Amino acid sequence: MDNTHEIKRLDNTKLVFISKGILIGLLVGFYVSIFRLLIEEAVHLVGNFYMYARVQPLSLIPWTLLMLFLSWIVSKLICSEKHIKGSGIPQVEGELQGELQQDWFSVLWKKFLGGTLSVGAGLFLGREGPSIQLGAMIGKGFGVKTGASTSEKKIFISSGAAAGLAAAFNAPVAGLLFVIEEIHHTFSPLIWLTSLTAALTANFVSLNFFGLKPVLYLKNIPQLPLRYYGHLILLGILLGLFGYLYQKTLLLLPKFYQITHLPEYLYGLIPFLLIVPIGFFFPHYLGGGNQLILAFNNEHFSIIFLVGLFLLRYGFSMISYGGNLPGGIFLPILTLGAILGGLYGTFLNNYFSMDSVYIKCFVVFAMAAYFTAIGKAPLTAIILVTEMVGNITHLMPLAVCSLTAYIMNDLLGGHPIYESLLEKLLKQSFTSISGIKTIIEYPVTIESKLDGIMIRDFQWPKDMLLVSIRRGSSEMLTHGDTVMKAGDQLIILTDANRARYVKRMIRKTSQLIWT
Repeated sequence: MDNTHEIKRLDNTKLVFISKGILIGLLVGFYVSIFRLLIEEAVHLVGNFYMYARVQPLSLIPWTLLMLFLSWIVSKLICSEKHIKGSGIPQVEGELQGELQQDWFSVLWKKFLGGTLSVGAGLFLGREGPSIQLGAMIGKGFGVKTGASTSEKKIFISSGAAAGLAAAFNAPVAGLLFVIEEIHHTFSPLIWLTSLTAALTANFVSLNFFGLKPVLYLKNIPQLPLRYYGHLILLGILLGLFGYLYQKTLLLLPKFYQITHLPEYLYGLIPFLLIVPIGFFFPHYLGGGNQLILAFNNEHFSIIFLVGLFLLRYGFSMISYGGNLPGGIFLPILTLGAILGGLYGTFLNNYFSMDSVYIKCFVVFAMAAYFTAIGKAPLTAIILVTEMVGNITHLMPLAVCSLTAYIMNDLLGGHPIYESLLEKLLKQSFTSISGIKTIIEYPVTIESKLDGIMIRDFQWPKDMLLVSIRRGSSEMLTHGDTVMKAGDQLIILTDANRARYVKRMIRKTSQLIWT
């Protein structure tokens, strides 16, 4: 009888979280779809203006003044809410790790407005990072309004983040994988169940706005012959190198901007001014780059053109992101990968007589591999690109190229870019106790010393209390003789200012020598 009651309780818990995931997905789907719609319309109008400006160059004078005004508005938003800077993904990771506390309502409307103005102005920024943060803040607001516990709020934040990515790219499975692989780095039944529900619901709402056509639909992509698989390895190696260069450049941007001697909140003035001449000469290549990727459907670009386009996109995407503006790097990374893939395919076509129909294959493979090299999230990259291009027949070459890029970047010492950005974001000291309690979760993995030992046999850091263990769908209180197992989630109570220190010390102490 007791077992039956426990099973029923767990089933009811799942149903409750599924229903909450649906509600979060509806809210996020609508909000992010409006955000996405405004950006797409703005970029379209801006592109049309620059086409007009090529006929009437004097119109650039009032337009430049408008760009200055927009940069001033965004700078005011940043001054009033520092957490809207950048993509927003590091802030979401920091929130879930207990290292940051964001005012969900403030971030929600200021990121929306700032992101619309920055990305909509044609800067080389993506909508996906802001969409993830917007979704996460809706999830947090849902938790606050419903009086949820700390653990439940984290589930809602995760679900909102997955829903945000799903609505931004119409990629619900990638939204789920992003939360598991990039944000949590582990598997939790309640998190994946609620996140998948929210992502599917948000995607359904988004499809009603934008239709069933995939975001980056590349039609008639042929199967890559096996004789070209060696090129996937070489392409992966090159993308691993370029990915490492991207990581290093992005992390050095603050030093470059310090040379200007501008206040940090005015860094955005530079990209807002530079977009004027860039838009005038290249009106068709503004924004995150999705239209550029779609151009591979109908056009064959020359090697010189692709090299020049890569340098332009690479340089100005760095300038755009370094300005601390509310915009992401997700889509710009995919665009750069597509250009590199197109460049590699065109090279094979010109000098090794490869049929030009296969160029699009390398465009697709390079998008996933380049994002893998930079974000170190191969599963997310593979499924994301698969969903975005609307073709599931290339999983094998996608995986080969992405795995090679991952290994190459790893050998060079590259780190996941969002984790690195979070580390730079966190400048607080962990020596003082704030008095604010927080709950953190720590996964027990198969390569950890924690697997198979009693709680009392491990040297735990100070200033923490192991409250319970979540195993599967159940949660148990702990005792000294409780044996930890791989797959467990350790629920730890600690001070908010010590959360990062506690996780780092557990990781360091539990790491096996061979790892």
